[in-house]
Amino acid sequence: MKKIILASNNAKKIKEIKEILNDIDVEIKSLSDEGIDIDVIEDGKTFEENAKKKAKEIYEFLLSRGDKNFIVLSDDSGLEVNYLGGEPGIYSARYAGEHGNDDKNNQKLLKNLKGVGADKRDAKFICQIALFNDDGKYFGITGEVKGYILDDIEGNGGFGYDPLFFYPPLNKSFGELTADEKNLVSHRGKALLKLKDLIIKLRHSKINN
Repeated sequence: MKKIILASNNAKKIKEIKEILNDIDVEIKSLSDEGIDIDVIEDGKTFEENAKKKAKEIYEFLLSRGDKNFIVLSDDSGLEVNYLGGEPGIYSARYAGEHGNDDKNNQKLLKNLKGVGADKRDAKFICQIALFNDDGKYFGITGEVKGYILDDIEGNGGFGYDPLFFYPPLNKSFGELTADEKNLVSHRGKALLKLKDLIIKLRHSKINN
């Protein structure tokens, strides 16, 4: 069994990833599960630069301690609002200054869009996945979903900007979706479905070589 090491300790993100990949025969571990205490500085200028840097540093650490037969997976995700010139973008998790404070980030976003009409509140979620196979080969995968930003919180599900992100095809915010509903349409869900196909292909390739 190949082991996937997630370069993250974000419990909600890890839960989403495990749910989407639950039907393939892999063992999924977080950094804390593996006893890895590395805080990678996300100083890239794009989602891919940040995701790749996180995955690469963890990959190199695992190699240095002699681990074998693993995949390192990292993602960098965020929200881009056209009216705000793409903000919060790569700073989505720390938009209000404190990393991971969803409430403050949401309130800052609402403040910056105060008085802006619905026709100018279009936005998209982006998920960039970086994967390093155990032979050091890099793969990049992207998932996106479009919607618009509401005037106020709707729903208490999900995390991050989910309660403010309205998804027209389902006529709900991401905060109002069940986990299964969100996984089918979200940026991370789309990216992970591509990842699932990639993992199956990589496994098949190794079997035949």
